[in-house]
Formats: sequence, structure tokens, C-alpha cells
Amino acid sequence: MPARHTATYKRKAYYSLTALLVALCLPLAACHKNKHKQNGTLPVSGGTLIYATDREPVCLDPHVQGDMPQVFVAQQYLDSLVSMDKAGAIHPWLASSWDISPDGLTYTFHLRSDVTFTDGTPFTADAVKANLDHMANPATQSSTAGGYIRQYQSTDIVDAHTAVVHLSRPYAAFLEVLAQGFLGIESPKALARPRDLNCQAPIGSGPFRIVRWDRQNRILFERNPGYHWAPAYALHNGPAYLNRIEWRFIPEPSARFAALQAAEVDAIDSLPPEAQTPAQHNADLWLLMADRPGNPTNGTLNTRRSPFNDIRVREAFLRSADIEGALGSVFFHHYRRAGGPLTSTTPFYSPDFEHAADYAPETANTLLDQAGWSAKDTDGIRTKNGQRLTVHIPLRSSLSNSERTLWEQVQATARETGFDVLLENADDTSVNNREGQWDYDVRIGYWNTNTADVLRIVFSSEFLGAAGISGHHQNESGFSNPYFDKIINNALLTTNSEQRRNLYYQAQKIVSAAFLQITTFPQTTRLAVSKRVHDIRLEPALNITTLYDAWVEQ
Repeated sequence: MPARHTATYKRKAYYSLTALLVALCLPLAACHKNKHKQNGTLPVSGGTLIYATDREPVCLDPHVQGDMPQVFVAQQYLDSLVSMDKAGAIHPWLASSWDISPDGLTYTFHLRSDVTFTDGTPFTADAVKANLDHMANPATQSSTAGGYIRQYQSTDIVDAHTAVVHLSRPYAAFLEVLAQGFLGIESPKALARPRDLNCQAPIGSGPFRIVRWDRQNRILFERNPGYHWAPAYALHNGPAYLNRIEWRFIPEPSARFAALQAAEVDAIDSLPPEAQTPAQHNADLWLLMADRPGNPTNGTLNTRRSPFNDIRVREAFLRSADIEGALGSVFFHHYRRAGGPLTSTTPFYSPDFEHAADYAPETANTLLDQAGWSAKDTDGIRTKNGQRLTVHIPLRSSLSNSERTLWEQVQATARETGFDVLLENADDTSVNNREGQWDYDVRIGYWNTNTADVLRIVFSSEFLGAAGISGHHQNESGFSNPYFDKIINNALLTTNSEQRRNLYYQAQKIVSAAFLQITTFPQTTRLAVSKRVHDIRLEPALNITTLYDAWVEQ
């Protein structure tokens, strides 16, 4: 989905030591980089880097809809008002400083005066206003950026380099979401064009500019020679080292990895799990991996209809799913379990809920008996009042084969406790239509974001009627709990970290106890890179690729 994302598409990141992929994989990149520094290798300018990914964006403007392929592309050509470091602290970027009113309703941004978009338009307060208005405009259909700034009201322009942003209510996560590429700043002149034209060739102030988008094939980028306003997390300032980037689309996992092995491409993302061990043993490659923050990959249960309007049946379904076993067999033990409502790299994540709904078929059987699903038909499926215990799970055609296999294993283990799980294959449009009509029992998705406020978007009653990327609701469980709503909104009223931590802990506890999702694994950026390529990095807000510091041996 967008920031949210369907499993076929989607974020202050705290790097927990419990995040196995982060703990084990990031040092691979660090060792690679340090080795070359010890050898006295210095960055060189020039050359083209060929980067291959699995999915093509629907639009290159990340304000429109807003899924993960868009933000990976946007990170190369857009800058943001603020940046975030690995500890979650906010730093200046296009905004050199800011003031927040005592009531939390007004943000005054003091802007850099030396920034120019690649179409020649100066970066001024007009650009800030145009971008925020664009994200908030319903006509933009901004599921992610627009959803994040629903509190946005207006922007006043004090002078060319001072923008005063007004919110309808306090929003402690405002600077956090502004650090995401989904809310990157585009040329106001370009935004004035028709939406489809801006989707094809948006314009930013970043280190690269988009030259051409050959659909179903590649995006071509060229270096922005005037760039000198890098974020605080960058390794250098000034223009990027690379002359060009060729951003290819290779959907088939084995073909993508084969292209890297054959040196037809320089780097790939979405490294397939079956290729991870061979890649680790390939002396010509290095790996860069990190879990992305937010709500992990999951199946969200629809509480608006039977059977999941009964909490006992919801808990039984979660305890009937052997996720640990499925991850081991499907992903070769390279993906770890994410058992709670937040990925461990999300600010204010608590590990206390990782095992709240572990596989426990005996407990599941007891719960189903208590809920009245005690009889079984000749197929071994539980029944109640003549109705079979059926669970409908629509599967998008764009769902990866690995994830499809994972849900087939959920289907198998759930059947052992008497669930008839129907995996219903359909094209994406049909699945979107069903989701918009609440015609499902489990919806497969995820939401990458760098703030625990994702809990409000995914579970609060405020988002029950909020249309998502394809018209479906952003709160897909139908969960509505006034006490939860109060807690999750109170967390936006204070910037005190300990108060926010306590409130988000309570929110995680409520959601976990309601058994609303089968959480499976954290969304992860998984890169395999040729050893001739140096300093490909992950920006800290969402742990997504940035090629600004990258360079290639000539």
C-alpha cells in the first residue's frame, strides 16, 4: 500500500538490538566500507550505476497514492524539509531551523536561501505551501503523504524564506513524517502541471534528476551538478559522485539475482531469500540489509463480520498459524518473526508483545469450543448452527510467490484446528474493490513509517472511513475502541518522549490483546551489491536506498 502498503506494494527509526537483520546484516556493509578506507581508496566521480528492483512505481510523484517503489525512486531526486538520524533525532535539511508554538499548532520554518530545483525554480516558502497543499488536496489522491498530514490546515508565507504552517490540532509526529521521502519537496512550477504529466517526470532539488521513464523497463537519472545541500546523515556534500543511474525493473527474483551475478547490473534490492546464502558466500558481492519501521507484514482480520467479530475466534486463528515454521521453510530462516503490532525499528516499540499470540493449537481448539464452533463436518471443518468456519483471504496477482506460499502454510496449519481457509486469487483491481466493500476476512498488507503513530492510522476509528490507496479503508480491521482512540491521540499532544513512550506502550497492549492481525515478518530492505560499488547507503528514516554517496570503481 502506501506508506501503508499492501503486501503487493508498503518507516524516528530506533535500531533495536533485537532486530536480527539489522544486528547481523548492517555490519556487512560497514565492513565493506571500512575495508576500502583502510586500503586508502577514495571516492571517484563518474560512471553509471545500474540498480535493479522488483516493482515499478505507479507514478513517480510520491505524493500521489504513495507506495514503497515510489519512495525508493523519490529518495534519489527529492529533498525533504528535515532529516532524521539513526537515533531518531530531527535535523535541518531544506529548512535550516524551525519554531513550534506552545500549543503545537504552528510550525515556523526558516528555509535555506541557496537551493534551486532542477528546472531552475528557486526553493522558497511558495514551494513549501505548494507541496503541503498538493499532498492535502483530495484530487492528488495522496493516501500516504496526505494521510500523514490530515491535521494540516494552511501555510502562510511571511517572506521568501519563512513559511508558517498551521495545524488543526497538535501533531507530535509532524517533523518525523516530514523526514520521509513520501513528503519530499517538489518544484511548485512542476506541481502546477497536470497530475499525469507530473507522475511521468516530477522535478525535485535532489542530487539526481529524472531524465526519462521507459515504462516496464527503466528510469534514467542524471547527476544534478549544482547540488550542495546534502542532509546531515550523508557522507559528503556537493554533487553526487555518479554521473548517471539506470534504475531497472526485473520482477522475477531469480532473474534479478542472476543479472547481478553476471555483472549485468551493479546492485539489486529485494534479494530473494533463497539467494541470500549464495550471495553471502560470493566474494564479488556485499550485502546491506535493515528492517523498515512501521506495522509489519500481516494479515489483518475483519472484525465487522463473522467469524472474526468474536475475539475468541480471532485469537484461535492467530494461534492456529505456525508463522515461525512457515518463515523457516519459505524464507530459509533468513526472515525473523515480527510478533507485535510494531516492527522493532519503530520508535517506542516494545518487545513485550512479540509472543502475545504464538502458535498454540491446543489453546486454539479450546477457544473455538468456547465460541460455539465445537462440531465438525466430514472434512474436519468446524461448524456452528450449520455454518462452516470459513475464512476468505483475497490474494492479489502481484503478491510474491514466497508470500503466497507462506499463506498456504497458514492455510494448512489453521485447517488442523478446523478453519476452512480459502485463498482466493484475483487481479489487484478486484481485490481492491472487495477491500473497499469490507468483503474479506483477512487482508494481507503492511505499513512502513518512521513513527509509532502508524497505530492510529491502522487501528483508530478516525481511519475507518479514510479511503486508502485504492479506495479501501486504512483501518482494515474495523476495530473501534474509544479508549484506544483517546490514548493514541493523546500521544500526539506531547513532545515529551517518556510520555509518548508510555502512551504508545498502552496502545500496543490494547491492539495486541484484541488479536487483530497475524503478524509475520518485518518489511526489510535487502540489497546485494557488486564489490566495485561503494557507499550505497540506507537513509535513516525508512531504511531505504540512497545513491547520493555511492561511487563505482572505474
